[in-house]
Amino acid sequence: MAPQERTTCCEDSRQEDNLANIDLNNGFINKAFTNDVSDNVNTKNHTEEPKPTKKVKDFDDLLPYIGEFGWYQKILFLLMIPFAFFVSIVYFSQIFMTIVPEQHWCWIPELANLTAEERRALAIPAKSDGPFTHDRCNMYSADFSLALEQGRTTPDDEWKIIPCSHGWEYNRSDVPYETIASQLDWVCDKDNYAATAQAIFFCGAIVGGLVFGWIADKYGRIPALVGTNLVGFAAGVATAFCNTFWSFTLCRFLVGLAFDNCFTMMYILVLEYVGPKWRTFVANMSIAIFFTLGASLLPWVALWAGDWRRYALFISAPFIIAAATPWVVPESARWLLSQGKIDKALVIMKKFERVNKTKIPDKVLNEFTEATQQAIKDSEAHKSYSVLDIFKTPRLRKNALLLIVIWMAISLVFDGHVRNVGSLGLDIFLTFTIATATEFPADTFLTVVLDRWGRRWLACGSMVVSGIFSLLATAVPIGGPSASLAILGRFAVNISYNIGLQYAAEVLPTVVRAQGVALIHIMGYVASIVAPFVVYLANISPDLPLLILGVLGIVGGGLCLLLPETMDTEMPQTLEDGENFGVDQKFWDNPCFPRKTKEFPEKYIPSPVREDNFIRSLPASGSRASVRASIRLSSRSRRHQDNGV
Repeated sequence: MAPQERTTCCEDSRQEDNLANIDLNNGFINKAFTNDVSDNVNTKNHTEEPKPTKKVKDFDDLLPYIGEFGWYQKILFLLMIPFAFFVSIVYFSQIFMTIVPEQHWCWIPELANLTAEERRALAIPAKSDGPFTHDRCNMYSADFSLALEQGRTTPDDEWKIIPCSHGWEYNRSDVPYETIASQLDWVCDKDNYAATAQAIFFCGAIVGGLVFGWIADKYGRIPALVGTNLVGFAAGVATAFCNTFWSFTLCRFLVGLAFDNCFTMMYILVLEYVGPKWRTFVANMSIAIFFTLGASLLPWVALWAGDWRRYALFISAPFIIAAATPWVVPESARWLLSQGKIDKALVIMKKFERVNKTKIPDKVLNEFTEATQQAIKDSEAHKSYSVLDIFKTPRLRKNALLLIVIWMAISLVFDGHVRNVGSLGLDIFLTFTIATATEFPADTFLTVVLDRWGRRWLACGSMVVSGIFSLLATAVPIGGPSASLAILGRFAVNISYNIGLQYAAEVLPTVVRAQGVALIHIMGYVASIVAPFVVYLANISPDLPLLILGVLGIVGGGLCLLLPETMDTEMPQTLEDGENFGVDQKFWDNPCFPRKTKEFPEKYIPSPVREDNFIRSLPASGSRASVRASIRLSSRSRRHQDNGV
């Protein structure tokens, strides 16, 4: 068990029905806790005082008693594997269904008995400029049967050049299997069909985000998770039977309904069950390990299948196992509590007790139940919230709009790098795998530093670095040098992408979290609709996509600094929590360089904390955020004393 898993507060709770055994120096404390016994305030010439009681008022207060990352949470973490595979399949699979061999030219039926080189030499116009030695979209108009009888092996200068009239043939050395694009000849005047189908896929993602986001907040995370994956299953299987562009785009629209809620719902659910110090690990290592593995395997599955139809069937069939989700994954207790379903949430908590081998003291459980019931009465928890609620108050609205714009930039840059691998001058299967594999070191690095360096500055820095590498890739020759710099840009935007996934879930309050995250992702899909056409600009100039991605990365990175820092904070529960989130932060605040604070003299040392005092969560020893929180506590306590409270 990793050292930061702080479950010592629960080990002896079965022996004593009080909270005196909690270690306040390394334990989990937050604003809902109140005095029990005495607190140890370590200052010069100051004797030990009783530890305070910490009254349990919300779900974050209850987590230490069931374990912040116990066995049940570890099981849920592993259960993310299939859903991470599913989202990688939904997102990337079309690339290997619609890829077209770079070497293609007009098919001439009369020359079928000749070799490919002989056909090109006789019937295809040569080109002296560009990466190809022959024209890919035009042919000579001639009586080729007569030309063969005359023994011609080269064209006549008087032959006219016309567009291909009998289809195309392909050199399959780079793409050694049939794709729907090569089967239906999506080349030349139809070479935008693949980009259009991908854009329609993201249109489906917009609709799916709205529908399944609403279902998640109205009926629960599990119904949304099951529904979105079953839609992905049905549409993915149907894709294998498509024979026209329009039937394929319809199926891609339906598959788009499943993106990316087929994983995000599970992602949100697991994040809601782990303690604050484990959110970064769960959020990033699930992507680093599971998503990266699934995506890296896709090109080789396509090569193994040897045909785009078998490939579509093979990768879509596993989605059906999502139907078993209600029997193995619990509904979100946070969502149940936000809906006033306390009894159902407590049943789930009992399951966590059994699996984690912990025990919630009766006193704590009673406090939690009473506080939750009171919160329901005070805030009308039975009220149905909509995504529009996040735009009703100024600070929450500002944060939501920033998250939307930043996520649009991240999505366009990320998707652009994903789809631009075919323009880098190297083998697309190997390049895609290497670029995708950068997820693992990026997310592992993020897991190590995110809770030390914070979200704001790291998101800004990674986006800006991605933009710089993208711009540099346009200044070097196409091939190895440009591909290396582009992959480094992809590595940096991977960091931004995964910060963005976690950032939105931490800033938005529970009552609208699923809908809010879905809206932010929907706007990302809007930006991603443009990405295939940005990559399509490589047909005009290979530098254009990277120039656009570079500028967007730098601009998006700068906007990240306008968001509040979420490191070492509790996830907001209500709309009021969301409005007040980060209100005490300054623009230049950086966890690595905390603001200097004055040391309080002995006379300002607080007396035992009252029930209405504010105590922010204290992470492990050495956290700068906890130092600032404890100083603010001292100041508040002093004001209480001065006011005679």
